[in-house]
Amino acid sequence: MARVTTIPATISRFTATPINEKKKRRTAAYARVSTDSEEQLTSYTAQVDYYTNYIKGRDDWEFVSVYTDEGITGTNTKHREGFKRMVQDALDGKIDLIVTKSVSRFARNTKDCLKNIRELKSLGITVFFEKENIDTAKLTDEMMITIMGGLALEESVSISKNLKWSYQKRFEKGIVNVFSAPFGFKLNNGALIIDKIQAQIVEEIFDMFLNGIGYQRISEICQSKYKVYKDKFSYYGIRYILSNEKYIGDSVYQKTFTTNNLPYRKIQNNGQLNKYCIQNTHEAIISIEIFEKAQKLIESRKHKNIVSESPFRGKLICANCGTKYKRKDSRNKIYWVCRKHDNLAELCMNKRVEEKFIKQSFIRLYNKLLFNYKQILVPLQTSLQDLKLKKFNGKTQVMDIHKEIAKLKEQTHVLARLKTKGFLDEAKYIEQTTELTAKINKLQAELKKLTRSDDEDETLDQIDMLIDFFEKRENPMTEFEETAFESIVDKIVVKSQHELEFHLIGGLKFEEKI
Repeated sequence: MARVTTIPATISRFTATPINEKKKRRTAAYARVSTDSEEQLTSYTAQVDYYTNYIKGRDDWEFVSVYTDEGITGTNTKHREGFKRMVQDALDGKIDLIVTKSVSRFARNTKDCLKNIRELKSLGITVFFEKENIDTAKLTDEMMITIMGGLALEESVSISKNLKWSYQKRFEKGIVNVFSAPFGFKLNNGALIIDKIQAQIVEEIFDMFLNGIGYQRISEICQSKYKVYKDKFSYYGIRYILSNEKYIGDSVYQKTFTTNNLPYRKIQNNGQLNKYCIQNTHEAIISIEIFEKAQKLIESRKHKNIVSESPFRGKLICANCGTKYKRKDSRNKIYWVCRKHDNLAELCMNKRVEEKFIKQSFIRLYNKLLFNYKQILVPLQTSLQDLKLKKFNGKTQVMDIHKEIAKLKEQTHVLARLKTKGFLDEAKYIEQTTELTAKINKLQAELKKLTRSDDEDETLDQIDMLIDFFEKRENPMTEFEETAFESIVDKIVVKSQHELEFHLIGGLKFEEKI
């Protein structure tokens, strides 16, 4: 039987403070009256006094302020200056908790109410409604707010919650249900088995790394040497391989988690929740000794702040002379500059670009694609698929496999709904979904063999990866995400100090102003 080690949560998922640390919550109140009549103004003054004393009377709360609006309707937040000031202060990190009399005092417009509550909750800031005894820190209370506003949460919320619970219980029991195989392994009836050819490459990657070769150089070597697996060997792909415990035969679950609060976000588990380390779940490719040496080297490189580990290294190309850009520090700012220009300005007139502007340009491009990928990428995907199918028009087998995969995927959705509604017990659910997943993987492998057409196939695979990437993301990017950059960007052509051309996987090109 597999041995399960529970790694306890150490910090709050909302405040990022140590769990055992007692910290006063910075608390504000919101008071509003609908008219400017004398009677209502008296009520207004009473509310201010009440909340001031109420908050100051709590040992676990730290008084911030009472935010107020007089003679303002609660229909929307457009003209409520006190309300808007409070929300902005909360977003600026000055408030942890907001107390108000009721949902109707906070907002009579359900859309505005939920929008503000969800925005605050995403930052760990909660609202307590006294009259209804609702604390937005609890998902059930969010549902109550929605119900009172005349809205209903989608079925997916319930499905997600129940599935999370079932996964949690399986992790605790050491029950492993594998749906995908990392590079070096393949799936066999829901279990990981070694792919001998890929495993040799994994061993080679670890060997290169322990011999002093960096992520980017390993990426370049592997992409050149093993072209068939090129998409697996990005800078980020190499980092992932070198830090993945599955190569020593273990599995760690709940490395990431989806937030319970709206809007939902998938975030890294840095101690907010338990992790589950299940040992000996499958055969190892790398010895524990080699893996531990690699982890020590990874950790040491983090502290050394090695320039070569930048995600931009090797990816910035000068449009004028074709030379790669190099990283430079100057007056506490990071720049990227054409090597020829840096040696002698007359050799290339392309000037240096500050790193923060490169990051900002990527964020803008990312957000444009996030909101428009269905209009940009899906038509391209469809045309490539049509082109491929025309080449295999006589092969009815291809069409049959597509139909069968679609049918099996629908069956997995049906099982999830049945499980959520209590019509299917967990053991049966796991058994049937595992069986369906194995069938889908087998059919997809067959399909790839039948329809592979070298470059065209690779382009379609990469477009599929891009679509899948954006389908799994809901929220716009506000800060530069290295992993997202590494996942979708092949290179950046620096056309000038004020213009960049991003080359994404799949051969797509997009220009962005700096």
